[in-house]
Amino acid sequence: MTLAADLYFSFRSPYSYLAIGRYCALAETHNVDINLRPVWPLAIREPDFFERNHPNWLGYTMRDMRRVAEFYDIPFGPPRPDPIVQDVTTRKIAADQPYIRRVTRLGQAASRRKRGLVFAQEAGRMIWGGQHDWHEGGHLERALIAAGLDPEEIVAEIESEDDALDAEIAANQQALEKAGHWGVPTLVFDGEPFFGQDRIEMANWRMEQNGLRA
Repeated sequence: MTLAADLYFSFRSPYSYLAIGRYCALAETHNVDINLRPVWPLAIREPDFFERNHPNWLGYTMRDMRRVAEFYDIPFGPPRPDPIVQDVTTRKIAADQPYIRRVTRLGQAASRRKRGLVFAQEAGRMIWGGQHDWHEGGHLERALIAAGLDPEEIVAEIESEDDALDAEIAANQQALEKAGHWGVPTLVFDGEPFFGQDRIEMANWRMEQNGLRA
């Protein structure tokens, strides 16, 4: 029996990136289909989030995500450019967001074809693994190829079906909240949410109780 789970993921979330490789490995080696469900990052859903959080939040998060990457030996570096267009001084989020909208739509189009997990791993590595100008030079197209997809077909789809893809991405967020959480990365298995890159082992344990096998 093949199990099924949903992984809610943001391409701007460093913790989503730090989790995706381990979830990909789990899906490759065990009897579970993990369906990628991309969501818009907090900066899109709650533009004032970064203006109202605790002053220590950013410093701690930067320290923590670097040590997680070091602990798991995951390539890691600040995105160049940031997927979110934001004033670094005021933290104000720009109205126009071409980078995050494009890559998230690509992720949703890949998910339509059950190839979202691999695309997210490849694109995440380009964004958070130290790749310069990940949004140009055909880098994302190469991530589509690595996922076994036709870049021309996918790019044409996100340009002609942007509204439909955006509706699906919004529905992913609604499904995440219905499952009992709001943040990413969150794996939902059998209606139970497991939030954070530090809950992968526990999600694995729960699935083993329900028949997860190598």
